[in-house]
Amino acid sequence: MAAGKIIGYIRVSSFEQNPERQLEGIRTDRLFIDKTSGKNMERPQLAELLKYVRDGDTVVVHSLDRLARNLDDLRGSVAFRN
Repeated sequence: MAAGKIIGYIRVSSFEQNPERQLEGIRTDRLFIDKTSGKNMERPQLAELLKYVRDGDTVVVHSLDRLARNLDDLRGSVAFRN
């Protein structure tokens, strides 16, 4: 069985912020970057990541607040789908 991919997710709140420093030095097979507020979960690249990721893949983020603003958002984003 092939090893899973390392998938990176970066979110910055504005176009002026530098996204590269969030996963600096981390090798990824694919990277998704959103330049939008974290006030809600309507983020195009996060939606693409969730469609792309497969069993065995590892998703890496700089910190959990880049992925979700609260526990309910986090639970919703990592819910397992069959």
